[in-house]
Amino acid sequence: MENESREMTARTVDEAIEIALLELDAERDEVEVEVISKGRAGILGIGAESAKVRVTRIAEGQNAAGAGLNMVNRILKGLGVYAQPTIVSSGSGPDDPPVIDIQGEDAGLLIGRRGETLNALQFVVNLLVTRQGDRDDRVVVDVEHYRERRRASLTKLAQNTAERVTSSGRATTLEPMSAADRRIIHIALADHARVATESDGEGRDRKVTVRPASNAGGES
Repeated sequence: MENESREMTARTVDEAIEIALLELDAERDEVEVEVISKGRAGILGIGAESAKVRVTRIAEGQNAAGAGLNMVNRILKGLGVYAQPTIVSSGSGPDDPPVIDIQGEDAGLLIGRRGETLNALQFVVNLLVTRQGDRDDRVVVDVEHYRERRRASLTKLAQNTAERVTSSGRATTLEPMSAADRRIIHIALADHARVATESDGEGRDRKVTVRPASNAGGES
């Protein structure tokens, strides 16, 4: 049944997911998993809390999530990486793509410098999904919610830089960033009344400059 869901508790997140899968009679690539609580072991059993998850069967038409998960599993197995990918959002359209988060002992190896390895992995997964299904669906691949943490870090950097530029009246150029990271900076300061942003440079050396609003030449 489409959109059928189960909330389940167990000692660990993985155990809770497996029990829910049994009840739904579903495979892992057929469900979206929301971790409500990771639980905790407590001390000598005192204060222990069970893990809790909500597992929802993915509706028809959202099978890009399952295809992406299969591709991630195949790549991880080929690389010999010990980690578990999970669909954390099945997506609802082009502006809300499926999200697959990878967690496990070796997961951190997949991030790389400023997320470069992760971005390469996501590119390969999307390329394979597109070729397999002859469609343009896009899948977001993440590692232990790195992208969320990176976004928060860059937003904070943008805000601190804007304060510094406002106080000094001088422009500040940030380190080279990927297009995705530059976009986060631009969006974070888009509504700032006293500074503006623009991108300069070529290729991998492209940087964001934050300038006093009166001196800014606009985004690029």
